[in-house]
Amino acid sequence: MAEPLASGSGDQGTDLKIESNSLSPGVADHEKELASNAYQAYAAGQFDTCLQCLAHLQELNKDDYKISLNKAVVEFYKNGQTLTDTLRQTLNLLKNQVHSTVEEMDGLDDVENSMLYYNQAIILYHLRQYTEAISIGEKLYQFIEPFEEKFAQALCFLLVDLYLLTYQPEKALLLLAILEKMISQGNNKNGKSSEANKDVTNQKIDAGVMVEAAKSKIHQCKVRSYVQMKSLKACKREIKSVMNTAGNSAPSLFLKSNFEYLRGNYRKAVKLLNSANITDLPGFLSTGECIRCMFWNNLGCIHFAMGKHNLGIFYFKKALQENDAACVPLTGTSTDQGKKFSGRPMSSLLTNKRYELLHNCGIQLLHIGRPLAAFECLIEAVQVYHSNPRLWLRLAECCIAANKGTSEQETRGLPSKKGIVQSILGQGYHQKIVLASQSMQNTVYNDGQSSAIPVASMEFAAICLRNALLLLPEDQQEMKKDNGFRSFNQSGSGEINNESSETCSGKPHDGERYLVPGPPSSPLRKQELDNLRCSILAGSAYIALALGDNLMALNHAENLLQQPKLSGSLKFLGHLYAAESLISLDRISDAITHLNPENVTDVFLGVSSNEQDQGSDRGENEQMETSGKQILQCYPNSVTSARAMMLFNLGSAYCLRSEYDKARKCLHQAASMVNPKEIPPEGILLAVYLELQNGNTQLALQIIKRNQLLPSVKALSSDVKKKPMFQSIQTVQPPPFSTVQRK
Repeated sequence: MAEPLASGSGDQGTDLKIESNSLSPGVADHEKELASNAYQAYAAGQFDTCLQCLAHLQELNKDDYKISLNKAVVEFYKNGQTLTDTLRQTLNLLKNQVHSTVEEMDGLDDVENSMLYYNQAIILYHLRQYTEAISIGEKLYQFIEPFEEKFAQALCFLLVDLYLLTYQPEKALLLLAILEKMISQGNNKNGKSSEANKDVTNQKIDAGVMVEAAKSKIHQCKVRSYVQMKSLKACKREIKSVMNTAGNSAPSLFLKSNFEYLRGNYRKAVKLLNSANITDLPGFLSTGECIRCMFWNNLGCIHFAMGKHNLGIFYFKKALQENDAACVPLTGTSTDQGKKFSGRPMSSLLTNKRYELLHNCGIQLLHIGRPLAAFECLIEAVQVYHSNPRLWLRLAECCIAANKGTSEQETRGLPSKKGIVQSILGQGYHQKIVLASQSMQNTVYNDGQSSAIPVASMEFAAICLRNALLLLPEDQQEMKKDNGFRSFNQSGSGEINNESSETCSGKPHDGERYLVPGPPSSPLRKQELDNLRCSILAGSAYIALALGDNLMALNHAENLLQQPKLSGSLKFLGHLYAAESLISLDRISDAITHLNPENVTDVFLGVSSNEQDQGSDRGENEQMETSGKQILQCYPNSVTSARAMMLFNLGSAYCLRSEYDKARKCLHQAASMVNPKEIPPEGILLAVYLELQNGNTQLALQIIKRNQLLPSVKALSSDVKKKPMFQSIQTVQPPPFSTVQRK
């Protein structure tokens, strides 16, 4: 589930730049004057005048690519920032003209091309190609000393936004500390120059306003960083600074609401959102942010955390409606593939949040118990976020829930009210009782269509889980190598230094670092990866059993049991799945080993890392609000019920080896451990078979009629031999894992 979107990312550092000096060194005074006039006209918004000056300059210096660069940027602004594709093509041509790439920058001689690369990074930022933009920005940052102060600040703000968008808050905090020093030093210089010259009062006021805006932006970025790190103590301090500098503006209230959401104060988070005045904010065409869409999305996330899923899906649908309404006027009319980003302001390229919202809707619908509707949402989202292993697991869970049925008793593995009788044929002496089949292994889930077709089938669920397993790193070394998050210090040892031990709680451990990206949710850390791997293996074993692939089911179950950090509930399921596959493979002795009740020591599902993080920085006197959210209870919900289930299955295995006394002992021991109403139908069938095997036909009929176990009587005839009526007790469905997804 996505975290509330933090409004107020601002536009500092995300605007295109032109060279203040449009000429290369060694030019005449007349040309310098033209260049100065062009820059002043650009700063004043007089783009036609600026283009005239640049045209005169180009006649005098036809080979200077900087003039062409500035003309392209001015033309872009003159047309309302709608010629994104044209500007992108022009920048690529100019890059080829100077025969330089960002990877080849290795000295101060290459700084002359910095504006070209910066503008390329800005375009990549708006096209959501964040990794490439970071690569350019980090290379430029190495040569930041000779840059002008405004350009250096813009580059740092751009990198901070990129780091936050890619969930690298530690790097963002490092840059923010550098930005604070940079701004304070620049402010001191301006103060001294202002004292020397009293005629620059207006410039001093403008500079003061810009400094205050930059400080406010820094505080907001710090809050976003601490929110991602879930460092609530540090975040609480920065929230006060944000409220002091920005007041009760919508961005500050959204950030404070996000902070209260993480603390578990859901009612306060809703109250803060409702107090934000979202009607007076600039439109999405200028900011690239649909505030109404963010407002409804955040309400949906908060109500999800409160356990009010129906209300949450209502708010998510409202967010989708607002998003679609905002995107309608942005639909391009051009059919040319080379100009698919033109025809609308470049900032509006970041407006569409449809796939993030569909992801949230799908998770919410899965919790409500509407797996088919959830599947339709998630299958559309996975087309964009196909590298997220957690999303593939959610798709598989939709398929399992859709094929398992929606009955609460089926979901929890409890006996059906219909009993075990399917029908009664004939009358009198010739009356026959037809027992219902409890086996699911021979069920055909598709009608001959390809398994790769995205429908909510068990075959497609197997493909989803295979994709999820392949996306997980094999070992710790691969995690560190393939995570795609490079260290900020390119020449260092790769360690991330925090701003201070008090602020960031020291250097993060390996297990706390973000390892695998999982858009649109937050990246997966080591503990989350371990839990996710166990969930995927449990689901894979269950699906393989349902499809009749017993060897694959055994492989997944044994792999699951070998995991170092395995919750009690998944360990219980792993033994059951392994035993069922072994019985189907006629390896009953091995199955009996897995069905030992002593294998079950707990049925704990495990605490999600999000809940642990929420309470990690809480003060001694702070209490989390009681949200009313019910923790999902899965059958079995106690060690006693789990061991009873093991004994029922163990009795079935003994029955297959004709050890009826042991089977009867297991059956009655299991029945004494649970409520009579919770005895599964397979247990009733096992009792019927044992009584028939014992020659007690009348007692077997009584068990069938009453649908409950009855005390056994002494055998009348023990030489009657019958075949078992079933192979094994069917195990319960894996619990629907309810880890909350955050953006």
